[in-house]
Amino acid sequence: MSESTIDFDAVAEGLRASVPFVRTLGLEFVELAADRAVLRLPDEPAHHNHIGGPHAGAMFTLAESASGAIVIAAFGDQLGRATPLAVDSTIRYLKIARGPVLAEARLGRPAAEVIAELDAGTRPEFVVAITVRDEAGVTTAEMTVTWTLRPHRA
Repeated sequence: MSESTIDFDAVAEGLRASVPFVRTLGLEFVELAADRAVLRLPDEPAHHNHIGGPHAGAMFTLAESASGAIVIAAFGDQLGRATPLAVDSTIRYLKIARGPVLAEARLGRPAAEVIAELDAGTRPEFVVAITVRDEAGVTTAEMTVTWTLRPHRA
């Protein structure tokens, strides 16, 4: 899917509709392109942990949702023949976060390579790397999510 064909609002609304927790946390879609997605978790007391920062689960959801947004942006035109599924994830919490946080997700390899594997009849896997930063730009967490495109059965 080329960057010019991505309907930012449609991807954001689709994720809000299909993943209710995105709505529950009030995640905001800041940027979306074929190779990058940025989502924001607002600073809400209901999302805080015992030290007043965003709860680890809220930060995980933010990062995983950013990875899902880039997957839909990059492979949305493949949904008629394959379902994207998260296979594995790892997160490292590096610094205490305060206030709103942003998650930036990037594909680990070109979408064309992944689609070529799908075209060849395999079930491709690919990594999305996510960096979570506070609004001052300090990295507070890093996450990787391994995704697959599971071909639909005939």
